[in-house]
Amino acid sequence: MQVRITIRGRQYTVRGDDSEEDVRGVAAELETRLAEVASRTRSFDEYTIALLTALNLTSELRRLRSRTMDRLGELDREAASLSAMLEAALPAEGEG
Repeated sequence: MQVRITIRGRQYTVRGDDSEEDVRGVAAELETRLAEVASRTRSFDEYTIALLTALNLTSELRRLRSRTMDRLGELDREAASLSAMLEAALPAEGEG
């Protein structure tokens, strides 16, 4: 699939497996993020705006990954606890 998008006034052709709607949504979100950074750093060139936006997005991604890993660890512990409780509540093999 191939989609034509515009970011910061420049057109790009994107090829991939995602739907056109998804690609356009990602492009729109990126455009919004770039505009936010540009509004806070008016004196910087487009390269610097793109770099600062990439740093912001990477930082956000790292925080989300960390929270996800923490939550997965919690879920693993909860699952192990529930498993132990079930094993304790069920009769042992050969009983019953």
